[in-house]
Amino acid sequence: MTNPTPKQQPPRKAEKAYKNLAFLNSADARVIRMMAEFVEPQSRFRRQGVRDTIVFFGSARLTERKAAQARLREVEREVAKAGKPKKEHLAALRAAQTAVEMSRYYEDTVELARLTTAWALTVDKENRFVICSGGGPGIMEAANRGAMAAGGKTIGLNISLPFEQYANPYITPDLNFEFHYFFMRKFWFVYLAKALVIFPGGFGTLDELFEVLTLLQTNKIRKKMTVILYGSEYWSKVIDFREMVRYGMIAEEDLALFRILDTPEEAFKHLKTELRRNYLQKGE
Repeated sequence: MTNPTPKQQPPRKAEKAYKNLAFLNSADARVIRMMAEFVEPQSRFRRQGVRDTIVFFGSARLTERKAAQARLREVEREVAKAGKPKKEHLAALRAAQTAVEMSRYYEDTVELARLTTAWALTVDKENRFVICSGGGPGIMEAANRGAMAAGGKTIGLNISLPFEQYANPYITPDLNFEFHYFFMRKFWFVYLAKALVIFPGGFGTLDELFEVLTLLQTNKIRKKMTVILYGSEYWSKVIDFREMVRYGMIAEEDLALFRILDTPEEAFKHLKTELRRNYLQKGE
């Protein structure tokens, strides 16, 4: 008995590896995905001509004053309606009052980003000292908002989280990024930055602050980097740097790695002075 002759099939090419989505999303291709989060942003920054950035860190939970005041009025009505307020009513009232108090940092972020961008546009029409944030709400939104108000480009380096954090509407569309890997996002925060301004924030802000200070302290960042902690009232309560010196955990000279400032005007003046001294006078 002879074997049947197979039907003629048209020649078929195997799928190329870089088109194989099942492979690209597999554990085996993790290193490729990491490299993509390095190369793709690099390509976009080059196309957009972005030379360097000023990065704003801070809480995603802070809101503009108008929204915070509206929320406080809403809670006050709920408390008044309750007659004898319960514990949860009083907690909501305290939270709303605190949000109004903290909203000044949102407003100050908008103003500092606006002042800095307006000045940067006199240095270069669009590509020097571009405001960069984490791309989400709160202080991040305020930074992008202030830069846009001044007519500048603005960068958002967002991150995928279990609870969705969407990009705020004040980011230049071609400079809106979404990262999976925190460490690649942090790389792009620091790599282009000539200055960082750290507003009040939580774990994420503290993580970013201390990583940058560690890199500066250990000379892993060799370029001149201006670091401002904004809001002495907040930072003096949250972190006692002087006590760290007293206990011998950091050196006295480590306190020179940053400045603590309190108004958009003095923060802008310090940024402008340092950026001129470190970069503009050298023809960069």
